[in-house]
Amino acid sequence: MTEDPASRVVHLLRARGESVAAAESLTGGLVCAALTDVPGASAVVRGGVVAYAAEVKRDVLRVPPELLARHGTVSAECAAAMAEGVRSLTCAGWGVATTGVAGPDPSEGHPVGTVHVAVAGEHGTTTRALHLCGSRTGVRLATVAGALALLEESVAASGGAGGTVGHPDPAACRDTDTDEG
Repeated sequence: MTEDPASRVVHLLRARGESVAAAESLTGGLVCAALTDVPGASAVVRGGVVAYAAEVKRDVLRVPPELLARHGTVSAECAAAMAEGVRSLTCAGWGVATTGVAGPDPSEGHPVGTVHVAVAGEHGTTTRALHLCGSRTGVRLATVAGALALLEESVAASGGAGGTVGHPDPAACRDTDTDEG
């Protein structure tokens, strides 16, 4: 019997002593829920941010306003910035992000099923565009599968270099106790 993708990711991260956090838009927490459904996930899951609104992407995940103005929220660039932002915010070794259009209507000129997922680790950020069909629920579930697949591929390819249980450079983590403008 084959493990589901979330179980494989949790076990791989756990075996390497690495951690992950999720930044989610259209999936609304489903990626983090899939990961935390796995027994032992508390050893690797640092947390998650549901950033449905552009303002949350900007203010919490620190997606640059210029990036949002130039590329929009439905873009590889936004997904990458979200993954990097949640990684920094939570001091995780890995950040995974989802953004896109689940429907029922197009958004920012993009059709339903246009999705971008990203994974950020110590050695950079990888994005993947998904072009999905189906119902709103189907698009969201396929996005979770796509995000977990990219995360698993990225972690496996890193040879254990994504980061420790905490962020690989705790000094680089954002100090959430300060009031930054």
